[in-house]
Amino acid sequence: MRLLAALLILFAAPAASLVPAARAQGPFVVEEAMIPMRDGVKLHTVILRPRDQKGPLPILFSRTPYGASADAPARMPRSWAALARDGYIFVQQDMRGRFGSEGGPFTLSTEIKTGKKAVDESTDAWDSIDWLVKKVKPNNGRVGMWGVSYPGLAAAIALARPHPALKAVSPQAAWTDYFMNDDLHRWGAMRLTYATDWLTILQWQKDANVDFAYDGIDTYDFFLKAGSPAELEAAYIKGRLPRFTEMIEHPDYDDFWKRQRWSDKLGRTTVPTLNVAGYYDQEDPWGSWQIYYKQQQDDPGNLSQIVAGPWNHGGWRGSLSSLGRIPYGVDSGTSFREEVEAPFFAYWLHGKGARPDYEVKSFQSGSWTWKTYAKWPLPQAHAERLTLRANGSLTFGAPAGLEGCREFVSDPANPVPFRPRPISPTYPRPEWQWWEAEDQRFVDGRPDVLTWVGDPLTEDLTVTGAIAARLMASTSGTDSDFIVKLIDVFPDGYTRDVEDALGGYTRQLNGYQLPVAMEVRRGRYLEGFEVSRPLVPNKVVAWDVPLRDHDHVFRKGHRIMVQVQSSWFPVIDRNPQTFVPNIYKAQRGDYVKATQRVCDGSYVELPVVR
Repeated sequence: MRLLAALLILFAAPAASLVPAARAQGPFVVEEAMIPMRDGVKLHTVILRPRDQKGPLPILFSRTPYGASADAPARMPRSWAALARDGYIFVQQDMRGRFGSEGGPFTLSTEIKTGKKAVDESTDAWDSIDWLVKKVKPNNGRVGMWGVSYPGLAAAIALARPHPALKAVSPQAAWTDYFMNDDLHRWGAMRLTYATDWLTILQWQKDANVDFAYDGIDTYDFFLKAGSPAELEAAYIKGRLPRFTEMIEHPDYDDFWKRQRWSDKLGRTTVPTLNVAGYYDQEDPWGSWQIYYKQQQDDPGNLSQIVAGPWNHGGWRGSLSSLGRIPYGVDSGTSFREEVEAPFFAYWLHGKGARPDYEVKSFQSGSWTWKTYAKWPLPQAHAERLTLRANGSLTFGAPAGLEGCREFVSDPANPVPFRPRPISPTYPRPEWQWWEAEDQRFVDGRPDVLTWVGDPLTEDLTVTGAIAARLMASTSGTDSDFIVKLIDVFPDGYTRDVEDALGGYTRQLNGYQLPVAMEVRRGRYLEGFEVSRPLVPNKVVAWDVPLRDHDHVFRKGHRIMVQVQSSWFPVIDRNPQTFVPNIYKAQRGDYVKATQRVCDGSYVELPVVR
């Protein structure tokens, strides 16, 4: 139906006209348009006007590669309700190369190009806004952009070349750097399962969101049998996903990736921006923070803000009152939309209400309360080192003397799973949504996972800011990964509500091991991401593992745990543990066992607020 409607528009109406669409009664009147870009490509756009509109309204604009539906909702979507009370013309657009829009193929490029004839996502946003304010009448001349995930990125990129009518932007779960973090990599390590599934949705077919076709129920088995990413591509993908091929051909942080670091083009912050990030966002937890940090470098008008919470990817768009299986009894999603998002757009697009006066607003996990911070990092937060001791304990401060190392054997033929098996595909199964909050007891007892645990806390411990780990570690191989997990261990008496039904007892919260921060670091990049280098076997060196920004309270009676392992499969591709120039083209014989050691001097640095 979407393709047919687009064809009717293309051949039966002028490209720059608005075409009413016959729809059932509902809160919106729907129109469709093919908006011309500066290079002649036309983008399919859906305009939803409030049926009861009585005067000029601002435009709230989103751009998506997932399909802009011309089917008007029969009732107001819950996630729009708070905004709709103030009144907006909602506009959705297919990005070039996807669904009803011309152009393509869809490349996922985030490069900001130069030159008079340059065309990129920022120019498409500029041209679209210019057309909307001139053609969609009556509007008040103010446009806001918003969106989660790819639509969040599309909103953010508009800030690199902002149209004068663009008066407010909310990039939610956006990203800035494909190589360093978020969707495709974690610090240069390939996100194997997610890259496969996500890129299939975006590039397999122009006018459909296609799921990757697995030939078994456990993706762990599938990827293990498939071999290296290059073998996977040759046997299953076969050139259908150009971005996956580009990942294989550009294993290091070369100019291909750096050109797409679009945030380098952000200058002085001139457009009010509400960045939104989830501490438990399983897809894009990092990018919105980087946009915020970049904007803060030149923000004399204090126009850049960020809001974060213990949310999964886009979870704040719904009624969210639990962290995975852990209920906290506050609908943080609804409160975000009604008390943060709606007032932000109301002030900047309608001129209503008070100007938001905070820099950072955080729904803090552990205390489960909203916090407002004038500055980030917090001036009152001070770094405290949590030392990983050779006897398996955790203590604040350095030990009195050298204590030695702990070791384990990492076997690429039996990698540590990133969540309980069988591991379902990323989409459409729900298990993916909260895997970063999964109870880590599922890896207890594995000989290739080292665990350190502290004594029960005698008082609450608040950690607000960037967490980082440093391992003094070695490998008997010439390449390796280390994964560090900071965990909040709930006491055995956390709750009396122990479900006795089938399977319920094993899912109780007593003793729950909640990850607070987890990340991977790849050995070949310890000296820089631009050029990969082999490790010296058995040489102890520093592995710095950034664990991102967080806001969490370890409650009295809880314990702090740290786990270290060398595989996280198949969310991260296997490191063969033998250095090869292109890790994604490793041969079967390159995958070897290695003895890993974590030694004295290893710690996790916490930004503690006493």
